Formats: sequence, C-alpha cells, structure tokens
Amino acid sequence: MKYYIIAGEASGDLHGSNLMKGIYAEDTQADIRFWGGDLMAGVWNTFQDRATPLAAEVVSEEQTAQWAFAANSKDEVVEGVVLEGASCDRPDGLVRHYKEGAVMGFVEVLAKAGKLLKNVKFCKEDIKAWNPDVVILIDYPGFNFKIAEFAHKAGYKVFYYIAPKVWASREGRIKKLKKYVDRLFIVFPFEKPYFDSKGIEYIYKGNPLVDAVDNSPAMSQTRKEFMKENGLQDGPFIAMLAGSRKGEISTMMPVLTEFAAKMHALPQYKDFQFLIAGAPARSMADYEKWLTPENSSYVKILFGKTQPIIRHAEAAVVNSGTASLETALFGTPQVVGYITNPITYWIAKRIIKIRFISLGNLIVNRLAFKEFIQDDCNADALVAEIRDLIENKERRSAMLAEYAEIRSLLGGTGASSEVARAMIKELKK
Repeated sequence: MKYYIIAGEASGDLHGSNLMKGIYAEDTQADIRFWGGDLMAGVWNTFQDRATPLAAEVVSEEQTAQWAFAANSKDEVVEGVVLEGASCDRPDGLVRHYKEGAVMGFVEVLAKAGKLLKNVKFCKEDIKAWNPDVVILIDYPGFNFKIAEFAHKAGYKVFYYIAPKVWASREGRIKKLKKYVDRLFIVFPFEKPYFDSKGIEYIYKGNPLVDAVDNSPAMSQTRKEFMKENGLQDGPFIAMLAGSRKGEISTMMPVLTEFAAKMHALPQYKDFQFLIAGAPARSMADYEKWLTPENSSYVKILFGKTQPIIRHAEAAVVNSGTASLETALFGTPQVVGYITNPITYWIAKRIIKIRFISLGNLIVNRLAFKEFIQDDCNADALVAEIRDLIENKERRSAMLAEYAEIRSLLGGTGASSEVARAMIKELKK
C-alpha cells in the first residue's frame, strides 16, 4: 500500500521514523512518501529494496542520523534543504523537510504565512499526483488540518497520529477531527477521557517515546565512553536543550549561556561542562553567536547526540515539548524553561486551558518538575533550581519517583509497532 505521511517538526520526525519502521515491518510492499526530516529519510533509505521485513525495533536519533548520512549522498536531504521543485519521482521519498515550515506561535506563523500557504498548495497537488491509499498526519495542526479537509473531500483515507492538542487550546478544531479524520491515534493516557467526552473514537497503544528511550544506544553506553567518543574530558556536565526551531534557539540561548556562566563561576561547579544538544536540521550558525572565547572552555555543542547528552547529564535545562518527556524517561532531573514572542505569550495565556506546558507534568497532573516561563525564565532562577536538583538528594529522589509514575502511566513497550499494525488493519477493512 501507499502511505503519505506528514510530520512538520522535529518531534514528528522522531515519531514518524519509528512509525515508518513499524509499517515496513508489517507491509513488505509499503511505498512511503513523506514530509519530515533526516530521521524519516534514514528509515526510508534503510528499507528500500528490502525483500523481507526486520523486527520493528524503535529507531534512535543517532541510528537514523547515521543512516541518513550513509545511505543518501544528496546534500539537500542530509542538510535539510529540499528543492522547491520536488516531484513525485523524487528518489528519496522526502517531499519537504520540516525545517522549511516548523513554526510555533501566533506572530511567528503570521510572519511566514505566505510560504506556509504555498506549501499547503504544493502538498495538495503532490497528494493528488501520487494517489496514496492513506494520508497519515502527525501533530502539526495548523498545516495538517488543511490537508485533512482536502484529503477527506478528495476521497482519501485520513489517519491522525499524535493527536493535535485540542485539549490545550482551540477546542473548536474538534469539529474538524470528527468531520475529516477517519481514525485518530492518541499517545497520552489523559487524552482518553477527553476524547471519550467529545464522542471521538480513537486507538491508544501507548507512547512510542518509551521504546525510543529504552532502545536508545545511550542506555548501554557509559558516560566515560560517551565523553571519550566526542573528545570531551570525562566529568560531570549539565545538559542544555534550547528547542528545535530557530526562534526558540534565538530566545533561549542567551539565557542558557548566562546560566552556564553563573554556574561555572561557582567553585563547586568550576569543573562542570555544559553541553548543548544541537537540534536536528539546525546548524552551528544557529548557535555560534552565543559561543564565545569566554565560555568556550566549558560550553560545548554536539549535534546528533541529544539522547546521550540527556542520559548522562547530572541535570538538564530543557525547552519544553517532547524533549522534557524524553528527559523524564531517561531519569535525568530537569527544569523546563520556555520563552516566546511577547505577543504570542499574551495571546497564549488567554486561550490555553491547561495548567502545565510540559507533557510529563500533564501526565501526572501535578508539578513533577518546575516550569519557568517567559520572564520567570532567567539565569538566576535556573541556577537556583539546578543547584537544588544536584545538591538536594531528597529533592532529586522525589523527582525520580515522579518519573517512575510518568513511565508507568504511559504504558508498555511496542507502541510504534502496534500503531502501524492497527493502521494497516484499518486500511484492510
């Protein structure tokens, strides 16, 4: 069968890559065309010309990044640049890289509205030309709801995977879910009662991030091995994740580097390193403005190493999103920091209905780890919180206990494989 998958950001690329592997394992004749990133491209390249499926183990960030580089020599895929004239006979299956359209916020979306609308138009034309058996949408609601309406009206099956967060804001989109989506697939336990109350049928198989973490090479690698592999002096370090979008990076990096400087100035932390996890599809140019001769001895940036950085850190400062849940599953104490455009923040405060911005906190419905948002997200606040997480053993143990509950609530393993199997079953009805 032919599958057209649309993922519009880094987290969608991760989930999409693992879903693709599950599909390839279940459907040996699967033909997949997609909007995504290097992780999805890596899986696509790995499974081409495969006569028999492999077991649908979950693909790690590092594995798929390596596959993308090894299996595809075309710079436009590896670097995340997709030609405007991409067509149906494109040999790698990648239509658009999420880097071209990954925008979050109200003001930010308006600034790129023209390009986004062009991408919508192109996507509709591409779907019609390729004529898939199903269109699979992964989160990214601003774009994907437009495609859902088009695809449904054009007679294509529409599956929505990683449900749009209508429970957080813009609940009016529920009507579109009911009208244009044939089957909804959800990944959080708290979504079940919500969608039940709205009369929307769904399929829940657990959260794929559990497998992504448990099967990560980082779980079997020691910190010493990781530091040696990356030319770093062995010793404790703090992870810093600034987000995956360019706008997030530009707002968080000044705070993170100031935080690192203040921590480094403390005698008990002078030997600590501060490792920045370079976001997928971003380059050094997005970060180098804040990497100076003054902080070069203790602030380092690594690309394609997000999971081992999280896994081996003493603690982490995380821009919210999937990364905060990933950090919880790896068992690394964290604080979430998030800054956005002031106008976007003002609007968001008035329409967002949830108590927390972090998935882990939403899952247990309490503050398992602190969130510093907008003006509260400053270097001094981050220093105080990270110090407490490192120095206060009782506080650290309490957070790890919260993590255990988060993991328990997310369910067991094999979510990506089970979802792929369920999708294929739905298509055969």
